[in-house]
Amino acid sequence: MSVRIATVNVNGVRAAFRKGMGDWLNTRGIDILALQEVRASTEDLEELLGPDWNILHDAATAKGRAGVALASRSTAEIHRVSLGADDFDTAGRWLEADYKIGDKILTVVSTYVHSGEVDTPKQVEKFKFLEAMQERLPELAKHTDYALVVGDLNVGHTELDIKNWKGNVKRAGFLPQERAYFDRFMGPAGENVTSADGSTGPGLGWVDVGREAAGQVPGPYTWWSWRGQAFDTDAGWRIDYHLATPALAALASNYTVDRAESYDTRWSDHTPVVVDYNL
Repeated sequence: MSVRIATVNVNGVRAAFRKGMGDWLNTRGIDILALQEVRASTEDLEELLGPDWNILHDAATAKGRAGVALASRSTAEIHRVSLGADDFDTAGRWLEADYKIGDKILTVVSTYVHSGEVDTPKQVEKFKFLEAMQERLPELAKHTDYALVVGDLNVGHTELDIKNWKGNVKRAGFLPQERAYFDRFMGPAGENVTSADGSTGPGLGWVDVGREAAGQVPGPYTWWSWRGQAFDTDAGWRIDYHLATPALAALASNYTVDRAESYDTRWSDHTPVVVDYNL
């Protein structure tokens, strides 16, 4: 059975629908839709998506901020929202759900990693979140062979993931300390990995489905600033991911970045990333 999974940071779901997100959704045959930066209520989501979708939503603690959701054509078996220590506020940033696909359990996570800001508490929170992810990923892989973490992870893993990477090595989103986590996430399972910041640690064996599909080429980017000519010149960042366990990654096909045809037809500063998984 083929399951089409899409992830997109909607930058406010109500605004995205006003600008045309519904038209995109109606034509793409999506089975599971992961959203980030929802910035709306569950009732808003239900009204916008309609009765054909089963919706799980974890709103942010601060109203109008963050918020992640999973919408599916079938009902989730169970969902979880905890990540990291009990005193760590992940509200609106991490939502897991289990879906029964035939005789398999597919776990999908919609996540929105902090953007961060160097030398501020925002960056401290970002590192805490990445650390919590590093602890949780092996647990997900033990839970099922078919686990998928999608969303706006707010880190460009390598120089191929940012058009103007040289100007960003000291900025949040491309710091060597951030990229080191991704080196470990995608490093060979159990092997000691030397990371971008020189640190070492065991690889977790997850697969970056987008990079596997695209190969070692620049992009394809998934976010462009609203400002200037970033979209028109494709000066973007690839920060929206499908990270899969190896068994699930082996079943992936048709990786697509749904880049808008023009600046004025965009309904978010991010673009949807869509993958089929033949379970």
